[in-house]
Amino acid sequence: KRPHSLCNDNCHSGSSKTKLEGKPFCCYRCRPCPEGKIANQKDMDDCLPCPEGQYPNNNHDSCLPKRIVFLSYEDPLGTSLATTAIVFACIATAVLGIFIKYQDTPIVKANNRNITYLLLISLVLSFLCSLLFIGKPEMVTCLLRQTAFGIVFTVAISCILAKTIIVILAFMASVPGSKMRRWLGKRLDNYIVVFCFFVEVVICIVWLVTSPPYSDADMNLVADEIILGCNEGSTLMFYCVLFSLLFLAIVGFCVAFQARHLPDSFNETKFISFSLLCFCSVWLSFFPTYLSTKGKYMVAVEIFSILSSSAGLLGCIFFPKCFVILLRPDLNDKKQLMRAKKEEL
Repeated sequence: KRPHSLCNDNCHSGSSKTKLEGKPFCCYRCRPCPEGKIANQKDMDDCLPCPEGQYPNNNHDSCLPKRIVFLSYEDPLGTSLATTAIVFACIATAVLGIFIKYQDTPIVKANNRNITYLLLISLVLSFLCSLLFIGKPEMVTCLLRQTAFGIVFTVAISCILAKTIIVILAFMASVPGSKMRRWLGKRLDNYIVVFCFFVEVVICIVWLVTSPPYSDADMNLVADEIILGCNEGSTLMFYCVLFSLLFLAIVGFCVAFQARHLPDSFNETKFISFSLLCFCSVWLSFFPTYLSTKGKYMVAVEIFSILSSSAGLLGCIFFPKCFVILLRPDLNDKKQLMRAKKEEL
């Protein structure tokens, strides 16, 4: 009978053989496979890595396909954010309809109506552009999401800045002998909006030409998941877009804050100051939160920041006016406006 000699039992699947120093070749130790590797047969000399897109099961004896993860419309988080965006877009559209319907009333005519309409349209688009962040990342959506967000928000903030500057110039022009009067008839507010829009478009074009965003799949962040997302291409350009918006908002806040005691129509600058303060607070808190999250939650943080800052602008600037238009029409007349200005003076 042939002799049969073994120092130990066979190594089961999920483990590999490790030779023992100073022992015969038939003596070995069984070592469990490390993370990311499997042994699908007995007595394997080495554990093998799983193919790309797969991960080991708990026993490390077979590979399982990784789950594909992104912020989808079917996801409860994606559904709630998309619903919120659509609801706020409808509210902003309704406010625009109210202002168009009552365009000949003093509260609407008190400021440049065209700039006001443009501001409301940009707020509608800012709510809707958050939908580009939801769904499977594709080349087109990755190219559009940050650039559309940056350009639309630039238009909104520049409209607010233009409205505030015009209020200050109008007050300064009312002083006898002031040279500011000649600026009021030159559509300065339009030039401000166009200039800010042009600068932001140039930044976005440079970004798209030099290092455009693209769809990406991260297979290493989570062991059992493939996280689909948009790689920003150039992190520097991404933060240039954000900081240009923040800079514009801070300038607008400083100007509005300085003008808060001027005899403005219906306390416009006070509401603008508060709205831009909310905007700056949201985006200053965005950076640490955004950098501390990963995957679909990182996308959700940016969507939440877009929606909350847009809602802050809409609520602080336009809801007080809608209250007067719809519920206190007695305050929406020229005599009341002149009386309020005299009291402030």
